Amino acid sequence: MTPNIKDILERFARGEISLERAARQVNLISYREVGKMAKLDPNRIDRIGIPEAILAEGKSSSDLVEIALSFLEASKAVLITRVSSEKLAALRDVPFPEGTCLRWEERAKAAVITNGPCPKYSGGKVGILSAGTADIPVAEEARVTAELLGCETVSEYDVGVAGIHRLFPSLEKMMDADALVVAAGREGTLPAVVAGLIEAPVVGLPVSTGYGAGGRGEAALLSMLQSCSVMVVVNIDAGFVAGAFAAKIANLAAKGRNM
Repeated sequence: MTPNIKDILERFARGEISLERAARQVNLISYREVGKMAKLDPNRIDRIGIPEAILAEGKSSSDLVEIALSFLEASKAVLITRVSSEKLAALRDVPFPEGTCLRWEERAKAAVITNGPCPKYSGGKVGILSAGTADIPVAEEARVTAELLGCETVSEYDVGVAGIHRLFPSLEKMMDADALVVAAGREGTLPAVVAGLIEAPVVGLPVSTGYGAGGRGEAALLSMLQSCSVMVVVNIDAGFVAGAFAAKIANLAAKGRNM
């Protein structure tokens, strides 16, 4: 039987479990219901170091607003991805509590809503590269995510292998990064090249650019999965996942440096 919060607190009061274990167990069972449509997980960032994000696609504007307000009340910071112009207008019309800030990241098509202090800088650093300009929106989603998780980011775009000489000055700016996100569509070569040149872990981010056979990011994904270079690969257009994973690496690295 799954314990409830009262059971956990009683066990802690009796000295059967430590404070740290009690906190972990509370995080495992805690969620916040929004009507009959959503069960939010605001404690996810405390449990695994990565917050839950709200995907705007597939939601009505009214449902998105209700979910965002509930999430903001529980966590004080909300990341909403894949935001259309219609849903952005709905968010901008919301009478948020005093002190709330809605920041629109146009290239990432993401909204960041905060009510309180900005996320504390972790000391981690994430580099963001894109092969072409068409890959920038997905790369930007990764950047916004990493920054929300407290990382410093440095971005360099349009450095694909068709003109590989453009890459090397950009890599020089990222030699001290703890992790890199490398976004590429079409044949998806850039992440493997970068992973063969730099010590930091590389997250390959395939993008749904390209056309014809292997289009929509499929060739890029398969190319990255078949890479001889050692790297991890996320799904097509998964900018949030790539940014969050890189930030988790960077934050752990920063924590190790500060011990």
